[in-house]
Amino acid sequence: MDHSRTSIAMSIMLASVLGACASNGRSQDLAYIERPVEQLYLTGTEAFEKGRYDEAVQYFNEVERQHPYSEWASRSQIMTAYAHYQSRDFDEAIAAADRYLSLHPGNDSAPYAYYLKAVSYFEQIMDVGRDQGITENAKSSLLDVVRRYPDSDYAKDARLKLDMVNDQLAGKEMTVGRWYLRNDQHLAAINRFRTVVSDFGTTSHAEEALYRMVEAYLSLGLLQEAQEAAAVLGFNHPNSDWYASAYYLVTGEGGSLDVTPTGERKKFLGIF
Repeated sequence: MDHSRTSIAMSIMLASVLGACASNGRSQDLAYIERPVEQLYLTGTEAFEKGRYDEAVQYFNEVERQHPYSEWASRSQIMTAYAHYQSRDFDEAIAAADRYLSLHPGNDSAPYAYYLKAVSYFEQIMDVGRDQGITENAKSSLLDVVRRYPDSDYAKDARLKLDMVNDQLAGKEMTVGRWYLRNDQHLAAINRFRTVVSDFGTTSHAEEALYRMVEAYLSLGLLQEAQEAAAVLGFNHPNSDWYASAYYLVTGEGGSLDVTPTGERKKFLGIF
């Protein structure tokens, strides 16, 4: 049998194995059939491009199994991570990226591996009502990309995603803080709102956090602390509706969140 016929026979056998995997409803390893490394990698790439990511992973794994010391093996490892990401199997993508980085920390594809790990966490971020452990992992991994490769396109995108991650974490703190406030646990609420101001001061939640601190301090009878929080709000966001409401709360000239004063807004008690 000549070489071309041998290759065709091997392809048929591999296709049969893949068909069996699909019929069983789960991914299995390919049977060991020796093939040229380029052919294995190309077959995996073709499967990837057609969106057959589980199949692509099997071929990329086969590259590493049959040719572990070739340059194709390291390429296959990063492609495995990418294929898992594309199939939204994010935990496997993270594990594959970590494995690649442990074996090839100085490789040219290392920046992408760090980025792929970060976006795999990012894609799993849930709403603010859920535990934010994944969000914290996303933030840590995105910061790692920015720290290691600050001038790269990966870092540019990571910074944009960090803004969204910080807004998410701040939103979680606000959700918990509001709950404490509604249940008259004012000190616990203040601690949550203070965290938003100190750690997430550039997010969209900072203005409300300062206002809620005014509410909480007034509920505790701490007028000076309420004035100070309102002053900070007025200094940083003088045109904010939250500041207008805080002003009315502290001066006794109102207090409803629906109040929107007309004319020139006043600086809080003339402090600033």
